[in-house]
Amino acid sequence: MGIQPEDDKLHDECGVFGVWAPKRDVARMTYFALRALQHRGQESAGIAVGDGHTVLVRKDLGLVAQVFTDADLTAMPGKVAIGHCRYGTAGAKGWESAQPHLSTINDVIIALAHNGTLVNFDSLRRELIEMGIPFRSNTDSEVAAKLIGYFTMQTHHLREGIRHTMEMIDGGYAMALVRENALYAFRDPNGIRPLVLGRLSEDAGWVVASETCALDTVGAEYVREVEPGEIIRISDDGLSSQ
Repeated sequence: MGIQPEDDKLHDECGVFGVWAPKRDVARMTYFALRALQHRGQESAGIAVGDGHTVLVRKDLGLVAQVFTDADLTAMPGKVAIGHCRYGTAGAKGWESAQPHLSTINDVIIALAHNGTLVNFDSLRRELIEMGIPFRSNTDSEVAAKLIGYFTMQTHHLREGIRHTMEMIDGGYAMALVRENALYAFRDPNGIRPLVLGRLSEDAGWVVASETCALDTVGAEYVREVEPGEIIRISDDGLSSQ
């Protein structure tokens, strides 16, 4: 069978969700949000949770309800989480291509969830490999994570690492990134991929999602779209935008 031209279009429709809510069950909220976004991708699902000390990731092939048990969610306490449901492309199947993608920057663990297509990821991947940076998969999400890691080590600030990465990559994307104590959300400068910001009731926290249906599911009120080219950071210090 040849690759069908629709494959790339389907890949663009992955679902992304992120939540920062220290007093809520963020893993379970992310699970229900991914159920609401399930129509955007049925190949694999994953959740990453930051508990203030480290980042835990659970992901696998299959539908959201197949990947996560109640025990899985109970075993992932934390204050911040991201989730992803994926439509796959030919040539990027299997567990390693499931997201969120886990990576390390020195002693900091990050996880990245990505919707979109990076059109220059092949050339960027080659450059990183030539610099001695190892890869475990052939996904554009891993390229983005490794770029963010490289520039973060150069600048000593994760947000600057994200900003430099956004200057390097071409294409349409919406991404959510989690570290142990903060959530980042960012969108391509042309705003090609959707990403919205919502607020939980009683100032309990913030969420970002590919579609407002995920906000409705977790009881968040729509605030606005994440602006094209914007980087949002949410932590104990509140929400900041660049």
